Amino acid sequence: MVNDNNTKIRIENVSVMVGQIYLLKDININIPRNKLTVLLGPSGCGKTTLLKTMNRLTDMYPEMKVTGNIYINEQEILHSNIDITELRRRMGLLSQRPYPLPMSIYRNIAFGLRLSGRRKKNILAKRIEHHLKQASLWDEVKDRLHDPASGLSIGQQQRMCLARGLAVDPDIILADEPTSALDPVSSQQIEQKFCELKKSYTIVMVTHSIHQARRIADHVVFLYNGEVIEQDSAEVFFKSPKSDIAKAFQQGLFE
Repeated sequence: MVNDNNTKIRIENVSVMVGQIYLLKDININIPRNKLTVLLGPSGCGKTTLLKTMNRLTDMYPEMKVTGNIYINEQEILHSNIDITELRRRMGLLSQRPYPLPMSIYRNIAFGLRLSGRRKKNILAKRIEHHLKQASLWDEVKDRLHDPASGLSIGQQQRMCLARGLAVDPDIILADEPTSALDPVSSQQIEQKFCELKKSYTIVMVTHSIHQARRIADHVVFLYNGEVIEQDSAEVFFKSPKSDIAKAFQQGLFE
């Protein structure tokens, strides 16, 4: 697969096995920079596993055998002696459910800032405000920064977790169905925020919702049974899918 300056992540011949069972099989993908790429497909098709290979969370599962290569800005990250902590710092991760740390809103964001080397109080205060504004949360929490983060609504918690992730200065945002536990208003806020953030970050988002993918995707990778069936711009994929499986999925014949 040929790389170009528009490619942020290049995945070549990646397979993931547990025993003799393939979770992913021979994945080849180019993920464009400063775009929102959606990993789309039915539940159990390998989307989350693929996301985990990108920041080597698969290392946490000894039973998983990962082969192939992944390049980020042309640096191979799967089988090289890279700093795993630094790799994961470069990739902000937003999970299905928010996981606020058991501390105040202020200290949650400060935690991310300290990880990126910022420790002076005057700098922390300015950056905390900046990242909460990035996540469209500042106006809602500016008068209660020292209250427990657990007191926020689940939608606010997810935006706070996004702010905390941005505080470590990533250049890639990985999101694993980040709106699946949220109400429609909170989901819309996250979607709108991603559409703004892609100007500065490369975003890779897992979803099984065809409607969400239609709303926000620039680029679509459609998976089924651990294999890439199609990948194309969102416009091309939704207007003229090439495979019968993709057509059936778009028609809502299975989820």
